[in-house]
Amino acid sequence: MQPTSIKSIPTRDRLIVALDLPDADAARRAVERMGDGVGFYKMGLELFMAGGYFELLDWLTGRGKKVFVDLKFFDVPETVRAAVRNLRNRGASLATVHGNDAILEAAAAEKGDTRILAVTALTSLDQGDMEDLGFKTDIASLVLSRARRALDLGCDGVVSSGLEAERLRAHLDERLLVVVPGIRPGVNRPVDDQKRTVDVEEAFEKGADYIVVGRPIRDAANPAAAAEEFQRRIAACFGE
Repeated sequence: MQPTSIKSIPTRDRLIVALDLPDADAARRAVERMGDGVGFYKMGLELFMAGGYFELLDWLTGRGKKVFVDLKFFDVPETVRAAVRNLRNRGASLATVHGNDAILEAAAAEKGDTRILAVTALTSLDQGDMEDLGFKTDIASLVLSRARRALDLGCDGVVSSGLEAERLRAHLDERLLVVVPGIRPGVNRPVDDQKRTVDVEEAFEKGADYIVVGRPIRDAANPAAAAEEFQRRIAACFGE
């Protein structure tokens, strides 16, 4: 398998570990257990609601870590504009925004050094779920449409299942960042709330620039060793 991402991203930065944990103290302990194996972390809604979110962000960046703020900003455009403006200069490398064209455009206008990712379709949703939500198109077409609009509106990329990444690469130019969550390590993938999953090699073959991994590293008996195994597999994808 050969990766299709040609961006000059340090190979070890292509792994983002999700800190989906109950509080900031648990997140700090997890980061310390993973050590030098991980340099990029995703902080989501659970941590935000627990308190100490920005203190944790500062703690991570102070240790040379990169941070992906995954709060999926979704509100009236002016509120989203203000939220993204307040995120500037906090050291966040990536942030997610959800919503229509006006919301995405407002976020992109205030992004500063933070790269804005549009949410396409959550990896916990399958086609039946999308139909329940009222979408009359297939997931792949919806993801491509949202990605095309996001790029035109000034966003830097999208969060997308690896199953749709190949189509994004085929139809959109290389400027688009593709961040792929829902990574499961192999063929015998665990049954959980992620429905549209791929493994490491498949994600990069199909066009991922970054992958987001949570439970397979965070919940491992030895998180540092698990992280290093993911890093080894990613390096192999890129011939390193």
